[in-house]
Amino acid sequence: MVMGRLGELERAVMETLWSRDEPVTVRAVHEQLADRGLAYTTVMTVLSRLADKGFVQRERNGRAWQYAASAGREQYVAELMMDALGQTGDRGAALASFANAVSPEEAELLRKALPRRRRP
Repeated sequence: MVMGRLGELERAVMETLWSRDEPVTVRAVHEQLADRGLAYTTVMTVLSRLADKGFVQRERNGRAWQYAASAGREQYVAELMMDALGQTGDRGAALASFANAVSPEEAELLRKALPRRRRP
């Protein structure tokens, strides 16, 4: 699934959904973002647009819609990284630059995540 980039408000809404283990209503998201002073209808519109873009899934529960993230934060970030990598003319150089920028701990995580390939 190619998600694309999120705007600042979309990101805040997604952070709310990512922090929950179960689907939530517009009201719950609105309450979580209360410090932003957003109108309820603004949150409802953002959630609806995120559903249209494929970022969230929605399901009717009685009279209310409930929303949940379609994919986890980690998958979203990985897709952003792949998108950025696709914008370079030299993927090898970009990967090498990235590899040189990560900490030793992050490099070890990458080594463990890469599948072992057998050479013929």
